[in-house]
Amino acid sequence: MPTPAIPSVDIRRATALDEEGILQCLRMAFAPYLHLYTPCAFEDTVLTPQLLRTRLRTMSVFVAEISSGQTVGTVACSLLSPAEGHLRGMAVLPNWQGRGIAKQLLDCAETELRRTGCERITLDTTEPLIQATRFYERNGFLRTGKISDFFGMPLIEYAKESAALLG
Repeated sequence: MPTPAIPSVDIRRATALDEEGILQCLRMAFAPYLHLYTPCAFEDTVLTPQLLRTRLRTMSVFVAEISSGQTVGTVACSLLSPAEGHLRGMAVLPNWQGRGIAKQLLDCAETELRRTGCERITLDTTEPLIQATRFYERNGFLRTGKISDFFGMPLIEYAKESAALLG
């Protein structure tokens, strides 16, 4: 089966004008997992307008936008320390998944963090997100063994070290 063509998307830094598109993207991407999340974990994942505004102020948020202006993907990143960056809120609309958009978003976030001198990037994911876990592993992220509580759900940490960031 041939690989679907990578669509022409513009990956750019999000602004306040992107709020509704980001919220819709997160809601639609995570809707299939609603029944597997605790209510608080789901809200923290798909965000409220207030949580998104905080994220836009405290993190670098990027959107994948198609020519019609629709947001089809998003990711956020920030520095946890001078040497460690963190990814949050990776989402691609279900009908746009499998077309390379997640990879473009991940590359953009990694470039942003690497530009600041980041030597390690972490992200957290939950057990139900098997497809996301496989994507992160294919892109050089490894389980660290750290599992924390995410509103009553296990939150599994993944990391990518500096050598893998250059590859």
